[in-house]
Formats: sequence, C-alpha cells, structure tokens
Amino acid sequence: MQGRVHAYEGHEPDRVVFAVRALARWGCRTFVLTNAAGGVNPALEPGDLMLLRDHLNLTGRNPLIGPNDDRLGPRFPDMSVAYDRELRDKARAAAHASGIVLREGVYAALSGPSYETPAEIRMLHALGADAVGMSTVPEVIALRHMGARCVALSCITNKGAGLSEGLLSHTEVQEVADRTRASFVGLLTRLVAGC
Repeated sequence: MQGRVHAYEGHEPDRVVFAVRALARWGCRTFVLTNAAGGVNPALEPGDLMLLRDHLNLTGRNPLIGPNDDRLGPRFPDMSVAYDRELRDKARAAAHASGIVLREGVYAALSGPSYETPAEIRMLHALGADAVGMSTVPEVIALRHMGARCVALSCITNKGAGLSEGLLSHTEVQEVADRTRASFVGLLTRLVAGC
C-alpha cells in the first residue's frame, strides 16, 4: 500500500486499520510498516532510520475496543513481541548489506495532529520512547490480533520540540523524508526481498 488514513483526520480506529485487516484476511501474513517520526532520544538526528523494537500506545484509543470477532483473533491478544524478532533480524541484515546505519528504539504513538510540546517530549523520553509519531501502532495491534507478523521502520524527520533551536514544521518533515527516500527505499527493497 502507499499511504494510510490516520485517526487525526477524523477516522475511527476500525477505519484506520481496515486496509491492513483486509490484506491479512486476503492472506498476507507478513507486514513491513513505515512512518515518519520525531526524534525523542537526543541521539537521533533527522534522516536517521530507526527499527521499532516496541511501542507505547498513548493515543487513548485501541482498535480492538468493542465486540471481539473471534474469527479474527482472541479477545486479549499478547503484545509481548509486537515486532517480530526474526523480521527485525532481517531488517538489521538488510541495513548492514545496504551500508545503512539502522538505529533501534521504542516508538510512542500520540493522536496528533499537533506536534508535541517540549514538556511532552521530556515525558516521552522519561517513559522510554525514542521516537514519536501519529500512526503505525493501531495497525500493529490489529495485525498482531490476527496473528500476522510485523516489522516497522521510522524515518526520523525532525527532533522533538525543545531538542533543537527552530520551530517544528511539516515542510521540514517533508524535506527530510524526501532527502532520505532513496536510502529508505533501498533498505525496504532489500528487506522485502529477504522476507
């Protein structure tokens, strides 16, 4: 898929995860998800690529709330390994083969669409987050509920509020994403070929 819908656009959680659920129902069992994210860990720089090893769902929403469809998965799915270990190993190998430095960390999902305040960035860092964004986590929860395997990569497009001198802007995010596109696509191509 190219693109996705987001909760901040006014979509309910079941709509946000509809596309990945449909793909899983059609037989896709392995998913590679991507996102743009702000760096919470001061060591992350715009243009870095980060492999998600875990997440914090701070959106206040979960796509599994409501009646459970037992045909899709269990009422209380385990999220101990939301991001598949073998797929993460393959992502590391693909990055190494591509000569790309691949950072690793915890992704915090917030609802958006406003960027975080400096205080929120400090809170997220204290909670153990390395990056923050407005997507990916609902899809991973829904896919793990269905027993699908997931791996996810973030393009760090900016430092979180208060970690740099300037104000945050979507223009900066887009510029960094565009600048990083070739290496990110190269990594994804090699990773998908190895899956």
